[in-house]
Amino acid sequence: MPKTLRVLMVEPHESPHELFITDQLDDLQATVGGLIEIIGNGDSTLLVCNEESKLNGMDGNRRLSGDVIAGPFFVVGEDGENFRSLTDEEMQKYMQRFGEIEDISPEEVKENIGYTFYAW
Repeated sequence: MPKTLRVLMVEPHESPHELFITDQLDDLQATVGGLIEIIGNGDSTLLVCNEESKLNGMDGNRRLSGDVIAGPFFVVGEDGENFRSLTDEEMQKYMQRFGEIEDISPEEVKENIGYTFYAW
């Protein structure tokens, strides 16, 4: 049976808002508009975004640690290998963190497309 998750949804050019989604892969993918990529926040929360957003030309959304996140994303809690709903405190923290709408040009998004290859 699918579990309902309380997440913080962050879309380009919009203020973040609370959203309820299921933990089913098709619902997660529909929420970000494609294949999902998961980025750890280092505090038992995760940022879930579209893995191909920059390649697909999605609008820039927010800056994160020297990078640009393009397309819609959401913040969800981490419970081992599973997702969990955000607590009230986590919701407030990320509502403030992503509350400011950022103006990110298509050129800046393109500048942040890239791959790093490591040789052993």
